[in-house]
Amino acid sequence: MTEPPAPLTDPANPGSAKGGARSRFRSLAMELCTLDRDPLPRMARPRWLARLPHVLVAYAAAFFGFLTTEQLGDHYHVTGGLPLVLAILTGVSIALAMFRPMAAWWLGLLTAGAIAWAIYGNVGQGQAWPWTPAGTFAFAPVLLLVALRMPPRVTIAVVGISVACTGLAEASFKPEHSTTTAPGAVLIFGFVGLLGYALRALRLARGELVEQETLTEEERARRTLLEERSRIARELHDVVAHHMSVISIQAQVAPHLVENPSEELKENLAGIRENALEALTELRRVLGVLRSEQPDDPANPHHPVPTLAELDGLVDNVRGAGLDVAVEVAGVRRVLTPGVELTAYRIVQEALSNCLRHAPGSRVEVGIAYGPRDLHLCVANSAPTRPAPPSNGAGHGLLGMRERAGMLGGELAAGPRPEGGYEVTAVLPMDPQGLPGDSFPEMKRNS
Repeated sequence: MTEPPAPLTDPANPGSAKGGARSRFRSLAMELCTLDRDPLPRMARPRWLARLPHVLVAYAAAFFGFLTTEQLGDHYHVTGGLPLVLAILTGVSIALAMFRPMAAWWLGLLTAGAIAWAIYGNVGQGQAWPWTPAGTFAFAPVLLLVALRMPPRVTIAVVGISVACTGLAEASFKPEHSTTTAPGAVLIFGFVGLLGYALRALRLARGELVEQETLTEEERARRTLLEERSRIARELHDVVAHHMSVISIQAQVAPHLVENPSEELKENLAGIRENALEALTELRRVLGVLRSEQPDDPANPHHPVPTLAELDGLVDNVRGAGLDVAVEVAGVRRVLTPGVELTAYRIVQEALSNCLRHAPGSRVEVGIAYGPRDLHLCVANSAPTRPAPPSNGAGHGLLGMRERAGMLGGELAAGPRPEGGYEVTAVLPMDPQGLPGDSFPEMKRNS
């Protein structure tokens, strides 16, 4: 059984509902009286239209200011400097709404009241009052700009107060033979209030959508990073497991390579073998969950870990796909640590895949330089000769390459070339003491 919903008010405190209503009313009153700055946001795109709303509002301020002057002088015969002052206040209230919407609304409402007072004695047969024929249309942009940036409850209050002031003025002070403006004010003010509310809701929805897309992209990048790290861990699992197996075998063989080995030596070597086997078991238990069950996965234990010795086959496959590839090797080629070999091969492989995917018809140059302490890689392609087909990839190949280089303490840079095309360069440090086969050199000599 589900419990009944909790009451909205506390039965033991009947005044709680009144207190909540009083608090909401006080909050609404504070929002109506705020004069805080709230600039009109720019349009997001296209860039050359960013200031279009501001230009339109400025034009409306000038237009309705001029129209107010004409109607006060020609229709209501108000003379002197008063029409000019009221016209300026009308234009200022519209322009001010771009920056301080609530202050602009109060100014526009007071200006409308001053205009109604100024024309009161000059209203003729069939003329509009308290709004002039252009007055409701001049006040509409102010209400629209308020509704665009204020919460719905404030928009409802602003429209309601504006209509209520119109009705109260007509009910109390309406001149004889004048035409009512209340129905038109209700229609126009209600329409711009709904329009502003709809545009504001649309703007907020778009902002939330952009924020959600940003979070989704960040989550996708984070997930891709974890997947790439998992793939690297699966591949390095084979490298580490190989070395642990070698340590175990060498520890088992070592006593047979020494004449009359002492019991301490046998005991220590047995401990080394036992610890190596235990570490290998734990390694397979922890990292085994990362291993893919797909038989064609290059990280599958039935496939050997690729090295730079297999680079020629990789280049031949790329050439067969229609890409012109040239390879140049500088320095003395030698066997590197499995981690460096694997990382270098994967970086070149990913860079060539990107060339196939994004630069069809280009010429690719692959450079490998063996330095005394570092391995330098460079994969550069010229500008593509034909448009690249749409790609369904995640676009995070560079992320994986940087992860692999950073894992070894190396560096990777990628970017467009000045003459066109793209270039990927990497520097991977080499540790001579970590070369495969260098473990227990004394044993190798003794054997």
